[in-house]
Amino acid sequence: MVIKQRRKLGHSGLEVSPICFGGNVFGWTIDEKTSFEILDHFVEAGGNFIDTADVYSKWVPGNQGGESEIILGKWLKLRQNRHQVVIATKVGSDMGVKGKGLSRQHIFQAVEDSLQRLQTDYIDLYQSHIDDETTPLEETLETYSELIRQGKVRAIGASNYNGSRLLQALEISRQYGYPRYESLQPRYNLYDRDDYEQNLQQICQEQGIGVINYSALASGFLSGKYRSEKDLSISLRGNSVKRYLEPRGLRILEALDQVAKTYNSTPTQISLAWLIANPTITAPIVSATTIEQLNDVIKAVNLQLDQDAINILNQASSANALVS
Repeated sequence: MVIKQRRKLGHSGLEVSPICFGGNVFGWTIDEKTSFEILDHFVEAGGNFIDTADVYSKWVPGNQGGESEIILGKWLKLRQNRHQVVIATKVGSDMGVKGKGLSRQHIFQAVEDSLQRLQTDYIDLYQSHIDDETTPLEETLETYSELIRQGKVRAIGASNYNGSRLLQALEISRQYGYPRYESLQPRYNLYDRDDYEQNLQQICQEQGIGVINYSALASGFLSGKYRSEKDLSISLRGNSVKRYLEPRGLRILEALDQVAKTYNSTPTQISLAWLIANPTITAPIVSATTIEQLNDVIKAVNLQLDQDAINILNQASSANALVS
């Protein structure tokens, strides 16, 4: 059970595993010791792509943001493996007294804070976490250009941008010779399909932008462990799963169960294999809090669904499908 594949991330020159580990769990649902164990296992299995953000995990009482980067930085220093992994982090979310947004001043301060927490002198993929319409795109992209020139950032990406703003940013990069967003991080999974497929997928395909979608398992719903409201209490993420417990969501679980049985697999593996089979998806971002969960995720990389299986999943998850 080893991940041997590598995929090119846009035109960035970065080559990444087809699964990206989501570091939002570090300092939230798993402590430092468990985080180290999970990271060790992920890399030993052939994974090389880890995503975090400066704001992780500010939402936890007592946290101020940066906790995930700090844990990741300690692990990088301890393992002395910085050159073996691709580290992605993000800037722009509200960091309280440290500010927010994508202004030149905020990015310059935020990147130094992230570099310090990560205990590294460069970030492989630096991403705009959320669009900041109060700051001109030119200012943001020029700032990133300087960071790349300084060697502090290798490539840039966007997260949660809509299609029109993404196209505007790409045009400004072309016009002024700035680096362009080489990746996009949208919400996309078997349940949440419409926004990406209708508004972003074609742009990413035509422009050669790598897609590293978040919420790949819909906050764990697509793992199949939440079947009714009484299951919501089994996880800290339970409240964010409640919206999926409706007829279409349950229909998707039935289809996952059906395909999983055919492949002697699990709903988690089938959900991720469906994403990996999409030619526009570079690497779904997935978290795990146990080695068992991580092994389940890793197995998805080598699972190739046939067209019949993909059709079953597409039909079940279609927003237009009739509920019988």
